[in-house]
Amino acid sequence: MKSLTLAAIVLLTTFAQAQQPTADTIYIHGNILTGTHLRSNDPSPAPAKVTAIAITDGTIQAIGSDVTILKLKGPKTKIIDLHGAFAMPGFNDAHTHMADAGQQKLSINLDGVKSLAEMQQRIRTYAATAKPGSWLVGGGWDHTLWPGATLPTRADIDPITAGHPCILSRVDGHMALANSAALAAANITADTPDPTGAKIDRDASATPTGILRESAATNLVFSKIPPPSLEQRRQALAVAIDDALAHGVTSVQDNSDWEDFLALEELEHTNKLHLRIAEWMDFNQPLAILEQRRASHPTDDLLLHLTMLKGFMDGSLGSRTAALADPYADDPDNSGLARYDQSRLTQLACERAAAGFQLGFHAIGDRANDMALNAFGAADQVANPSPQPADRGLNANIVTAPPPPAVTPASLRFRVEHAQVLLPQDFNRFASEGVIASMQPSHLLTDMKWATDRLGPERVKYAYAWRSFLDHNVTLAFGTDYPVESINPFRGLYAAVTRQNEAGTMTFQPQEKITLNEAIYAYTQAPAFAEFREHRKGRLEPGYLADIIILDRDITTSSPEQLLHAKVLRTIVGGQTFFTSSSNLPTKPTTGAGD
Repeated sequence: MKSLTLAAIVLLTTFAQAQQPTADTIYIHGNILTGTHLRSNDPSPAPAKVTAIAITDGTIQAIGSDVTILKLKGPKTKIIDLHGAFAMPGFNDAHTHMADAGQQKLSINLDGVKSLAEMQQRIRTYAATAKPGSWLVGGGWDHTLWPGATLPTRADIDPITAGHPCILSRVDGHMALANSAALAAANITADTPDPTGAKIDRDASATPTGILRESAATNLVFSKIPPPSLEQRRQALAVAIDDALAHGVTSVQDNSDWEDFLALEELEHTNKLHLRIAEWMDFNQPLAILEQRRASHPTDDLLLHLTMLKGFMDGSLGSRTAALADPYADDPDNSGLARYDQSRLTQLACERAAAGFQLGFHAIGDRANDMALNAFGAADQVANPSPQPADRGLNANIVTAPPPPAVTPASLRFRVEHAQVLLPQDFNRFASEGVIASMQPSHLLTDMKWATDRLGPERVKYAYAWRSFLDHNVTLAFGTDYPVESINPFRGLYAAVTRQNEAGTMTFQPQEKITLNEAIYAYTQAPAFAEFREHRKGRLEPGYLADIIILDRDITTSSPEQLLHAKVLRTIVGGQTFFTSSSNLPTKPTTGAGD
């Protein structure tokens, strides 16, 4: 289908109005961004904007001028005056851990602690009210933020955990700190061997220090903790969902446990699910179980559905467990931890692709990304999906006409989650195989102060390489990895266009910056493509879902620094408002000047 201009869409809307029903809701006097358009010869064209939008049955009915759209007003139509406020498609976060985020907020929340002493104080405060015999759990700590950047040990928390077994995950989820009681509960001693693909840190006498690296090690402890109840899961998910809505996120692509998906189903069945969620499943589960789970929920559910299979190739740079082709520059005896051997990974990938599953592999190090691409290449041949040109990447094919009622994917749209460090030749492999790069630009805000130390001056040139991916015509889908980073998408936009820390005092490989237009696209339309919903989400045009956010400023005309101060005034999902700020809608256009 050929792309249509915004003017053509508005004209078609006008011609069709005589046959259309009256609208449920009409927004007028707005500064409404309908979407962004990427073109190979013009990566940053003028934004497509209108002043009014009509919504019926949760879907956008028409867009255009106030005069044109008000013709759809009926006796029961609700008219909302935006008073010049800026509106745009809701953000679609391509990578979250919603259950972990909610549980972290309801437990020992160590997000942002700036020292070991601050971490200890939060633990001490929580332990003082904990029930006798209960586990202390939580997470979010990042030792690279502390003076000296020294890893904590069980000796640092044993005296303040009051005899409770305690395990606290690092911010990236690839490392945890366990106290002595927790190690004892898991029977981890000096004689316990390192699990495959994981590591138990030890002191000079081989006694475990409490630091456990990667899930095969941390699960030795987590498996001893009573699982949360269904009600506790619902409560945690509700907290995380509210956080997402408050930040203008209307859709997420999520990696939580299967039991959390069942809790989400309950929220949906009781009309308490207000965020669109595409849930991933565990790549390692037996194929029969995966097929059974896929069949258990309607694939055409626009609010909650199951999508790809998530597998882990390696760990993280912050934990030095990302799998690298050569050793770490600041740890020459360490090349990270690969979780698979190539033959086993390829076998599993081929079996699952042949069954029609989309695959998404966590891969941060260059060796891990190479492994993922090797498996995808073999799986693509086995699945033989007869890919169409439009499905090899989204950037060059923007559909702006009213969409068809259903989408039949022409390929399985394999994805790499993170794709932080690549071998130079692997950008071409992403492009030739149509692999989506699902990345989190806000990670750079945290990582830039030590990434060069980890990787060295040459290898770091191919890290967090957003410009290179787009120049190779690779679909770039943005997210946050929430709660590893805040779910706030404006931090990601800022990072993408500046590659500077939030203080503006440090710049990281500036040749990899992208434009704001490209960054918005990567946060809205590209994630929709990554979950096979590009004809329903990511744009504000007729036939698309009415997922809209209203902001306190026009981010398309704001300075990069002003992006960090952007606030959400209203979040609308399916035509219904599920978040409003304490501030009223502005009475005149707001640009953010003065921040």
